[in-house]
Amino acid sequence: MPTTVIDPPALAPGTLRITPLGGLGEVGRNMTVFEYEGKLLIVDCGVLFPEEHQPGVDLILPDFEPIKDRLDDVVGLVLTHGHEDHIGAVPYLLKLKNDIPLIGSGLTLALVEAKLKEHRIRPYTLTVREGQTEQLGPFDLEFIAVNHSIPDALAVAIRTPAGTALATGDFKMDQLPLDGRLTDLRAFARLGQEGVDLFLVDSTNADVPGFTPLEREIGPVLDQVIGRAPRRVIVASFSSHVHRVQQVLDAAAAHGRRVALLGRSMVRNMTIAADLGYLTVPEGVLIDYKKARDLPDDKIVYMSTGSQGEPMAVLSRMANNDHEIEPGPGDTVILASSQIPGNENAIYRVIDGLTKLGANVVHKGNAKVHVSGHAAAGELLYCYNILKPRNVLPIHGEYRHLMANARLAQDTGIAAERTILAENGTVIDLKDGDTTVVGQYDLGFVYVDGSTVGEITEADLKDRRILGEEGFISVIVVVDATTGKIISGPDIHARGFAEDDSVFDDVKPKIASALAEAASSGVRDTHALSQIVRRTIGRWVNTSLRRRPMIVPLVIEA
Repeated sequence: MPTTVIDPPALAPGTLRITPLGGLGEVGRNMTVFEYEGKLLIVDCGVLFPEEHQPGVDLILPDFEPIKDRLDDVVGLVLTHGHEDHIGAVPYLLKLKNDIPLIGSGLTLALVEAKLKEHRIRPYTLTVREGQTEQLGPFDLEFIAVNHSIPDALAVAIRTPAGTALATGDFKMDQLPLDGRLTDLRAFARLGQEGVDLFLVDSTNADVPGFTPLEREIGPVLDQVIGRAPRRVIVASFSSHVHRVQQVLDAAAAHGRRVALLGRSMVRNMTIAADLGYLTVPEGVLIDYKKARDLPDDKIVYMSTGSQGEPMAVLSRMANNDHEIEPGPGDTVILASSQIPGNENAIYRVIDGLTKLGANVVHKGNAKVHVSGHAAAGELLYCYNILKPRNVLPIHGEYRHLMANARLAQDTGIAAERTILAENGTVIDLKDGDTTVVGQYDLGFVYVDGSTVGEITEADLKDRRILGEEGFISVIVVVDATTGKIISGPDIHARGFAEDDSVFDDVKPKIASALAEAASSGVRDTHALSQIVRRTIGRWVNTSLRRRPMIVPLVIEA
């Protein structure tokens, strides 16, 4: 059902406006804009990874259009944690205005700064930690520790005279976290007593009953799998999953194995984590991957990227025999991460490819080698009961996740009209404890395609899909500029067809006849003649070959 576009009215005095620009109805490109008294505060700025129906696309950005002309009003960009779906679009925003202050924890900012260095951007940063408060323009911010699958994640409470909003970022409530850093429910309770007018809450696991398993339950499983592996072990995970890498390092050390990191982002992020003290590397365990090839097969663990089946990532290249490390019989491959919705087919292709090469593939479906970083239904219920928020805006998830989260809120007594099921671009005003949907922007996907940003359109992607699925036909005809009669052709060439080009012999007279009829009617415009060629061969191919290829006609005057 198409979204109805409604331009929001001017912001009334004493009103807080909230506009999600990404992260609703999708798992990725999380970004929310808060506006009060003419100033803007942004929370998160992430990317979405492309699916199969978006061929050639590298990344998908939030649509910055609603704030593009107001970047001078932005007082800061708060980053809740260091995952790509929350920080990956920061370079593209800062290319529009490079002095927007970035606010986040030590690890989060270190990961962002390394990413920005590749784009030759030196940001203005403010490092904060849990319990700290900061005033940015009219926004009074308090940062709260939350537990996630990456260290140093923060929720942020945003206080204004119009009311208080609490944005969780991604979080869960692991009661025995590896780093000892709990989600600060005491701070949540204090905020609940003070009064939370709008709770923006992670929805990713809202449809999963119960509680998310403990991260520390993964360690013994990894230890067992690595201990039993007869040859090489390859572990694939997100390049920012510090806790998972820590568990792999510990298990490798326990079984006398060395660990080599594969993939530029994995090496970069783990170097940062180790330098800042978030990753403890056992003495002598890490080894350069080039030297690792000299070790016996039963003495090495490779830690790589590519757990989502990304075509150019290390694991996918291994599965396609396109990497210098070639998995084979006796090797063990562990996919130690979740499946991001939309990536399932790509992941299963990688699993099949590795299995065909003879490797033993261990993944979430056959062993407990991953737990989620997101709160399940039971944890969310705890939060609602502790906070007792006046209004709820489920964020971070596909529509079914947002709906499940809204129902949980309603189960705890929050009125249905106070649980807002929004879309990207929905404009919500908060004043005196009440929320009102006042507008809806028409937002689209902004594609990063090589060096271009935002230039690839849905029409371009449709053309790519047609080229990939239906093939390509070119038709060249030379006509007399005066009479319109055919001098040469039509010459027809096809790609992506099983049939020989001779199959088109039957349609050539039809094209010639159509052009002759047009010439007799006085048509001389080459564009109009090209369209006649396109329609004629298109109808014939559809009827005779049951195909809808891309057709490129070229009519040349002579």
